[in-house]
Amino acid sequence: MPLSEHEQRQLEQIEQALYRDNRRLGRLVRSSDPRVHYRRRVVQAASGFVVGAGLVAAGVILSQSWHAWLAIAGFVVMLLCGVWALSSWRHMAGVHLGVAGRGAPPGGRRKRRGGNRGRAGKGAMMERFDERWRRRQQGDR
Repeated sequence: MPLSEHEQRQLEQIEQALYRDNRRLGRLVRSSDPRVHYRRRVVQAASGFVVGAGLVAAGVILSQSWHAWLAIAGFVVMLLCGVWALSSWRHMAGVHLGVAGRGAPPGGRRKRRGGNRGRAGKGAMMERFDERWRRRQQGDR
């Protein structure tokens, strides 16, 4: 069951207080957070992309025949690093948003209702929120 906004803020405040009080604990927790690893991969891929761009530039600027292969190799490095960065970015965003592997029906993507949902969609959402709130207050989780 997802946390309310107030509960999320309280949890973040508790985490920040723990990190301030015990830096070693903060490092251990952050190192186990998947977002940290995916963010590191995005930075590494961006660095590789820059190196690939440098290889392409060197291959184009230099006039010897074998330098054309240097430009091709640079392009391949740029392409692979771009795919790696995009994949890591998607994983990082999915983990961050809490949607990776959750909520999707077994048949694949969810089907959307036609066009403008308007107030009917908002009303149904508010009813679900109200029902969840009532269950929490009654202790039925």
